[in-house]
Amino acid sequence: MLLSVGVPMLSGGDEVGRTQQGNNNAYCQDNEISWTHWDLGADDREFLEFTRRLIKIWKEHPVLRRRKFFQGRRIRGAEVLDIAWLDPSGREMTDAMWNSPDVRCLGVRLNGDAIDEVNERGERITGETLVLLLNADESPLSFALPAARREERWEMLIDTADPWLPSRRLTAGERYLLQARSMAVLRLNARKEDLRRSADWGPMGVY
Repeated sequence: MLLSVGVPMLSGGDEVGRTQQGNNNAYCQDNEISWTHWDLGADDREFLEFTRRLIKIWKEHPVLRRRKFFQGRRIRGAEVLDIAWLDPSGREMTDAMWNSPDVRCLGVRLNGDAIDEVNERGERITGETLVLLLNADESPLSFALPAARREERWEMLIDTADPWLPSRRLTAGERYLLQARSMAVLRLNARKEDLRRSADWGPMGVY
């Protein structure tokens, strides 16, 4: 839910795995149903760090903090749609897939160049493009990463199957193995060597 577009809602204690045992109206109970336990075990501390990482991703990427609805179209001359829903082949989902009861995996590409908003100074807001991959199936599934420019790579930010996996960079079309009932977040950015090359050479290719 933290990576849903909009204002994230956390109940106090969620960040350390606090539970109300399914009771959604526990405010009037002065017992363990409503208490927050501050003596954190190893699992609680690990979950707190996981939550911190998700909050950091949310704060660093304006595309997750949009104030306007998506249009499902190209914005301000952007090359791709502001939002695109993807099937495991990395292509846009068809109507048939949307209506299929068997679909358990999908991706959503959020274009950081098509936010179509300005900040308090009237400056256009832009950010990195993200892709969120979700697998609700009981089995792992291979997901082809969506198209990108030649100099760009998809960089893994977090994978809920193992939040402590080291980050890695993948090319468009490369397969990402999503574990059962997990979610992965990747961002699109240019390779460092291409960024250095563009900085060293002028617009006409003259050093």
